[in-house]
Amino acid sequence: MAAADTEAPIQRLIDSGASPKIERALLSVSDKTGLEAFGKRLAELGVELFSTGGTRRCLEQAGVAVRDVADYTGYPEMMDGRVKTLHPRVHGGLLGRRDQAGDMASAEEHGIVPFELVVVNLYPFEETIAREGVTVAEAIEQIDIGGPSMVRSSAKNHAFVTVAGKASQYDEILQQIESSGATTPELRRRLAGEAFAQTAAYDTAIAAYFAGLEGGEGADADAVFPPRLTSDMRRKATLRYGENPHQAASLYVDPQAGPHALVNAEILNGKELSYNNLLDLDAALACARSLPAPGVAVLKHNNPCGAATATTVGEATERAWAGDPVSAFGSILGFNAEVDAAAAECLAEPGKFVEAIVAPGYSAEALEILTTKPKWKANVRLLQVGAVEPGDGAPLVRTIDGGCLVQQADDQPDPEAEWRVVTDTKPTDEQLAELRFAWAACRHVKSNAIVLSSNGALVGVGAGQMSRVDSVEIAIRKAGDRSTGSVLASDAFFPFDDGVRTAHAAGVTAIIQPGGSRGDESVIAACNELGVPMVFTGRRHFRH
Repeated sequence: MAAADTEAPIQRLIDSGASPKIERALLSVSDKTGLEAFGKRLAELGVELFSTGGTRRCLEQAGVAVRDVADYTGYPEMMDGRVKTLHPRVHGGLLGRRDQAGDMASAEEHGIVPFELVVVNLYPFEETIAREGVTVAEAIEQIDIGGPSMVRSSAKNHAFVTVAGKASQYDEILQQIESSGATTPELRRRLAGEAFAQTAAYDTAIAAYFAGLEGGEGADADAVFPPRLTSDMRRKATLRYGENPHQAASLYVDPQAGPHALVNAEILNGKELSYNNLLDLDAALACARSLPAPGVAVLKHNNPCGAATATTVGEATERAWAGDPVSAFGSILGFNAEVDAAAAECLAEPGKFVEAIVAPGYSAEALEILTTKPKWKANVRLLQVGAVEPGDGAPLVRTIDGGCLVQQADDQPDPEAEWRVVTDTKPTDEQLAELRFAWAACRHVKSNAIVLSSNGALVGVGAGQMSRVDSVEIAIRKAGDRSTGSVLASDAFFPFDDGVRTAHAAGVTAIIQPGGSRGDESVIAACNELGVPMVFTGRRHFRH
């Protein structure tokens, strides 16, 4: 039979608007939110209820008449509940087509009754694996088999069966049954789509969990990154627009994202977040995570234009803003410590404007100042993200035309045991401490990246240039007189000695870079000639 002929009976039924009266419902849920009220109302409407295990007991305890599925199939639940709904009398009642004589004859021959409503949600696999210390055996027992099978059978046969997978769908279903005794074809089709999305997400979580078991320290790339990339991103918000007003945009959330992820931050104040806001907030949070606490990062167009660490949050805020006050206007800030009153007062000073702030918390005084004092008080977005902890090297996905690239996030501390002083002149302890700060900040600047820092604060940044010496010159111009006595960090090697000589002429006193260029010898020779200590880290931090 041609595909069009196979689809014709179902399509005719949908097009005609015919809907079977809901006479029987099969309920089997792990999440029993709203179950009692839903079951009671269905029973009041004359719907015969069938159920299993804990769902049946919950309904019975609520005084709802319900038939045990085991009594209907003639087979008891077995193997600790692993087998209870995997039976032809169940799935025949879900898959049988009312407009096919053969299906109806088979149902009558085998004593199969049709189910017009199926209410199923799945074992809490994702919640289980999120628990600290959960074993593989415990995770495996939360892999639902019968539930997804019933969901898929019902969704496939949505021309005749309504399938519900979450409590938020109950009210709409009840309203339609109360109105006409049935549900509309449009609702059944929409719920079927949501049901298939539910089982797809469930299988994705399981696949990702097993892929994760193959990874771990020392694993090769094939183990860390499985042959098939699975993802279950759920839309959280439709944004006003993308990078530009003519581009549509939405925000999607990975359900596995932890409570400290930016997408799960609590918004305390301000206007709706834009696409660009979220990109800059993510970069600000990443930069703040890598700084010694208390640390503050000031971001503009995905690049830090200022960053600082100090003994107090207020001082760090002042010095971070001073890194490039012109660029800081309209910036986004990331904190790795609670925003206090001094930091808020600094930001609320006349002539300053802040788009958004992300921080682990805000003191009551800081929140009061930021939401009442500056002219932009009603608009500034304040996000609270919980403890700002170091990254974990989780996979980072970036789309390209027709696919995506996946790599481990570059958010791990560099092993200083691999650092080498390659010049005759050694850095002092003070210079080495400053080089550490500059190196931590440099990885967050777009390549070719050059940063100058002094006293735990960025004073000049050169970003995104095609030539490294151009980045050096931009950083020096931004720093002005502050380049005297500063140190320099470069995200990748110097191919020539021109950058070193330009930096020394501006007053740079020490340099840190990965090394590894064919021109290393000439670069080292220039530093020795000029008396500038230089450290090779052996690791680069390109950020394209």
